[in-house]
Amino acid sequence: MKNLILILAAFALLFACKEAKESETAEVIVPDQYTIEQFMDNENAFGNGFSPDKSTVLMTSNRSGIYNMYSTPAVGGELSPVTKSDSASVFGISYFPKDDRILFRMDGNGDEIYKIFMKDGEEIKRLTPAENVRALFRGWSREQNSFFYGSNERDPRFMDHYEMNLEDFSSVMIWQNDEGMNFGGMSPDRKFIALTKSINTNDSDLFIMNMATGEKTKVNDNLSGNVPQDFTADSRYFYYTTDDGAEFSYVMRYNLEDGSKERVLSKDWDVTSYYFSMNDKYQITFSNEDAKTVMVVTEVATGKVVEFPEFENQEISGASFSMDESMALLRVGGSHTPTNSYAYNLETKDLSQLTDVLNDEIEGSHLVSASVVRFSSFDGLEIPAIYYKPHQASAENPVPALVWVHGGPGGQSRQGYNSTIQYLVNHGYAILAVNNRGSSGYGKTFYKMDDRNHGDKDLKDCIAGKDWLKTQEDIDGEKIGILGGSYGGYMTMAALTYAPEEFQVGVNIFGVTNWIRTLKSIPPWWESFKDALYTEMGDPNTEDSIRLRKISPLFHTENVTKPLIVLQGAQDPRVLKVESDEIVEGVKNNGVPVEYVLFEDEGHGFVKKENQIEAYGKIKEFLDKYLKGEGQESMDAAQSEETEATD
Repeated sequence: MKNLILILAAFALLFACKEAKESETAEVIVPDQYTIEQFMDNENAFGNGFSPDKSTVLMTSNRSGIYNMYSTPAVGGELSPVTKSDSASVFGISYFPKDDRILFRMDGNGDEIYKIFMKDGEEIKRLTPAENVRALFRGWSREQNSFFYGSNERDPRFMDHYEMNLEDFSSVMIWQNDEGMNFGGMSPDRKFIALTKSINTNDSDLFIMNMATGEKTKVNDNLSGNVPQDFTADSRYFYYTTDDGAEFSYVMRYNLEDGSKERVLSKDWDVTSYYFSMNDKYQITFSNEDAKTVMVVTEVATGKVVEFPEFENQEISGASFSMDESMALLRVGGSHTPTNSYAYNLETKDLSQLTDVLNDEIEGSHLVSASVVRFSSFDGLEIPAIYYKPHQASAENPVPALVWVHGGPGGQSRQGYNSTIQYLVNHGYAILAVNNRGSSGYGKTFYKMDDRNHGDKDLKDCIAGKDWLKTQEDIDGEKIGILGGSYGGYMTMAALTYAPEEFQVGVNIFGVTNWIRTLKSIPPWWESFKDALYTEMGDPNTEDSIRLRKISPLFHTENVTKPLIVLQGAQDPRVLKVESDEIVEGVKNNGVPVEYVLFEDEGHGFVKKENQIEAYGKIKEFLDKYLKGEGQESMDAAQSEETEATD
């Protein structure tokens, strides 16, 4: 027995020495630090579809500084410019089904009033009305002699359904939306349309409308979240996802002949997309699994799972198929690498990389992979988050950190690439992207937890995230800020207003600061969603306005004591410029450092590279001064001297 103990002890000592040696020799990455110009010179490019002969792929890319269309060989090669706009961004839709004409869309510098255009050789023609009319492409007809689109030309509040003929580009309304419904697709034989009516931000009623009679048949039996997915090519079945009786969305099949339905697929996470290739050869499923996208493709005839190429530490986040179902365009990326486009031949198994979007000046190993973490909030609720730790962070070199809050309400921070996050992490800021209660992706109970509770428990979840960061030995617990855009911008202002000592700085990117005004001024085309939004947030035209005023940071700016930077697009139709104007003015009255970055040619999100460079460069300069550097200490000292003088 004694000998056995000695032998085991020797093995343990040998293993410990080996482990220590491996630890000593393990590569420690000391990253180069890259400029914002270098990070924003990562290209954002994505495929819009194959040409009719599949020799070429239509691409949209921001390589010129704003989005334009390009073409590239389907086997890979150089991107050739198709448009050369230097003002408004151009987004490709598709090649025409039978020739090389192109559909694309543009709006007015971020106002979200989209127009559909055609490019025929050198000629560009606008196909939808110009003045304050919004148009959204909804697909090609199976006959390939027309396309469908939604438009609010008749009534700014409602998107009707139109068909445009490709011979003379005349259009006809084929369904008039008088009830504020949401369009969910039309059967290939044109006999049925899927419609939803929003009840709240999670739940909706689902209907199948008979085009011949106008009769609507309600599909769901109970209050639940229902999302139309796809019709089969033979127009016999309709598929949708629902969370009826479950936490996560699963797939149902509805028989259009007799109205019967059955569950066909469920997972322990939300099924987010379920659709078919043109003639139903392949069925494509995407699910949201712990903030990561998972794709499964099956061959319909056999039920066999189709094998796709594997990409190390990357996921396929999107797939679109050629009309003959022989080719697929794939979007592939990871938290540590930007998304690239590939063309995949399902018959020959040939894979062609169409883009290489990471700037050549950036060493890929210097970027950081995200990890999923969880922590307990104030009431014991487990909160998921996506964590990015700088390579240079250690117990000997603790770094400052930011709690990052997604947009929404109801959004989710995912395990995908974000240039802004990587830029800040590269410069030594840890990022904890908190998926506070009310975030999607973690079940409908979790999703509904912040209804009419914004600025309270969701904020406490973010504070709990900050407290988790403080327990990490490689984080400087005295240097933690909060950053977010849209709803995340609201959370930033809520933190600085209602919990003014919790975070050292705030970064507000076009955040809501006056819920009463925002809810009253939503774009007219949101009419079908307005009642659902009011159900979650409150109706500003009723006594709910009392609570909405209470949770609106604009009316409580006297509480703000920490430095703030605000960024805003003047054309933003969702969060109006006045929101940021007034919050900046209010906080300035406190004598608190406030910086304001305004872009006249941007909307709800910054899409032009020169503006992105300025915006995110300013954020880092602000953080360097007031979070990482001496700015905050200087301000605290000045305030202390002022207090002593007053005393």
